[in-house]
Amino acid sequence: MTTKLSFDGGWRATVTDDPLPITPRFTGDSVDLARYADVSERERFVVDTFGSRHWLWDTPDVFRFAPGSRKLVGAELQLPYVSAAHETSTRLPVMPAVHQGGILADEVRDFRHEMCSVLCRVPADAELICLRDLDVLDEPVDARIGIAPDVTLLVQHGNVVGWSLADPARYLTTHYTAPDPAPPLPATRRLLTECLDLVTTPVADDLVDGEPAALARLQATDKALREQREDRQRADALLDLIATYVDDYGNW
Repeated sequence: MTTKLSFDGGWRATVTDDPLPITPRFTGDSVDLARYADVSERERFVVDTFGSRHWLWDTPDVFRFAPGSRKLVGAELQLPYVSAAHETSTRLPVMPAVHQGGILADEVRDFRHEMCSVLCRVPADAELICLRDLDVLDEPVDARIGIAPDVTLLVQHGNVVGWSLADPARYLTTHYTAPDPAPPLPATRRLLTECLDLVTTPVADDLVDGEPAALARLQATDKALREQREDRQRADALLDLIATYVDDYGNW
């Protein structure tokens, strides 16, 4: 079992036996493992911890640690908007069993960990798998570290090369809000898949090019989300996910 992890820049950590007891929040842009409830609380959290963080327009993956214990206390994992091609997704490796565990920083030092560039999707988007790049698919994933419920880090040769979120529809929510504890509606699951289609290639490219079929899909999805009376919190999160595309292309 992998016990040592390497992040970008040679930054290292040790796997522990205590994963974060934090329910993930999937906002469509990122998967957040945090308890802060607004911008002010998030800013205080960043000041009081160390690790990787956002700087101005730079949005790497965020891992924050407590200075005293050096334990992982929060994370923000960015969702890439470039999907792996279908033929690539079909050769995703069989993932090893999940080892539930936390992360202990080897030293108190800030670092930067590049966000993933490739989103691989499985049927019905039952899981989102985000990879550093497609080269990760050339060799097996050695380990999956379950750092929080349904959230794993993917490890290859001791390096953190991606992450995954199981049942993303369950954790859909707007920013700074805990997910609805009730299970998502089947309609919400279908609309999540449609929204992810719209914001990732190749459909996103078709929207930019003004393809009528893609524009019609965008308008129909926006309408369906606005008219969905139940599961409103998740529907609002999906509206946020496609909002930029609706503003830019929804009235063509």
